[in-house]
Amino acid sequence: LERFNIKLTSLQCDVCGKSFKKKSQIKDHYRIHTGEKPHSCETCEKRFAQRSSLLRHMTIHTGEKLYSCHICGKTFRQRGNLGIHLRIHTGERPYSCITCGKTFSQSSNLWSHMRSHTREKLHVCETCGTRCSDQYSLKLHNAIHTGKRPHSCQTCGKTFVTRSNLLRHMRTHTGEKPYKHDYRLGPRCLKQL
Repeated sequence: LERFNIKLTSLQCDVCGKSFKKKSQIKDHYRIHTGEKPHSCETCEKRFAQRSSLLRHMTIHTGEKLYSCHICGKTFRQRGNLGIHLRIHTGERPYSCITCGKTFSQSSNLWSHMRSHTREKLHVCETCGTRCSDQYSLKLHNAIHTGKRPHSCQTCGKTFVTRSNLLRHMRTHTGEKPYKHDYRLGPRCLKQL
């Protein structure tokens, strides 16, 4: 690098101007611009720009979950997902809405929420044109057309569009009440039960 008059601290992408400290980093970065994906999954042949992305993807096929919560034992394929999960235990909600102050544990939930203030509905049903503010709402809406309810209760056979709704329903059989009532919140808190 020195004979080419390139300093390690100033490797810069000539397309977007982003700077890097290592030649290997800028080489990986250029693939964003070229679309090159040299790393291929041997199982499903999906391609990736970076080897690290391929390795993360491979855990889908192996079922390997390297990261586990030290509090409840739940396991995750990605360290970032473990970090998000830990917020359930800590109560940390670092993302807050600048309009109403409501807080969220994930930035994606904040962005979905912010659309509720703008009434922006970017997700459109291909069948009837109904517009939804988030992907989850669109998935729920689409079940009207498809009748698809892939999650079924092993106890009573009732079916659900989403796994989360099935899990909520399962509590009617187990009697589990995972949330404690906070009397300061009044009836709002009861909706969580």
